[in-house]
Amino acid sequence: MKKSLLSIALTSTLVTSGLVSPSVSAVEGLSANAAVVSQYFFRGIAQTSTASASAGVDYEVGNFSVGTWIADVQDGIEVDFYGSYGVELGEFGLSAGFTSYQYTGDFDSAYNEINLGASYSFFSVSYNVGKHSKDASIGIDSESDYDFLSLTAEYEGFYATYGTWGQDFNGDYIELGYGAEVAGFDLGVALIANSKELDLETGAGDESLVFSIGKSF
Repeated sequence: MKKSLLSIALTSTLVTSGLVSPSVSAVEGLSANAAVVSQYFFRGIAQTSTASASAGVDYEVGNFSVGTWIADVQDGIEVDFYGSYGVELGEFGLSAGFTSYQYTGDFDSAYNEINLGASYSFFSVSYNVGKHSKDASIGIDSESDYDFLSLTAEYEGFYATYGTWGQDFNGDYIELGYGAEVAGFDLGVALIANSKELDLETGAGDESLVFSIGKSF
C-alpha cells in the first residue's frame, strides 16, 4: 500500500536487480512501484529509524482496484493487501475500500480497516476505521479499536496533510511536502511534525525531514 505521499519512490538498483520488471506495464491495468525513503513514517508515526525500501503491485479494472505492498520495518516485513472501488463525478471523487496490514517478525500485530475517501479539485479527505489484533507473543495483550481522519490539499507538486487518530489511539500530525519528476524518477521531500502521542521515540513530539526517490511502472 502507498502509505503516504512520500511512498512514490524506487531506486535504479531495484530495477536492474530484477525486483521490478518494466514489462509489467505491458499488461493492461497492471502497474508496479518500489520505494526507498530516508525514514518510513505511517500516519505521523515513525516505523523505522533508518532508510526503508518498499515495493508494490496494483491491478485496476474499471472502477475497481486491488493490490499488495511490502516494506522493510527493520524488525520484520510489513505486507499489505487492499482493494477499493472509486467513482468520479466531474471534479468530485468518492471511494470505499478495505486494507489488511500483516507483519513478519516482532514489529507489530495484524490489523484490518475500512477506508472511505472523498475529493474535490485539489482537496481530499480520508476516513478509516480499524481493529488492532491481540498478539501476546509480542506484548500486545488485547484488541483495540481506532479511527483515523486526514485532510490533504495538493497543488502542482506541493501538498499539506493534517491527520488525527481517535478511539483507543490518540494523536495528530502535520505533513508538508513537495514531489517532482526528474530524469524519469520521482523525487520527494517532506517535513513531518507529530504530537507527543505519536512520537514513540521520546514521547515529546518531534519534527522529521524525510526524502524519497523512486519510479512507477
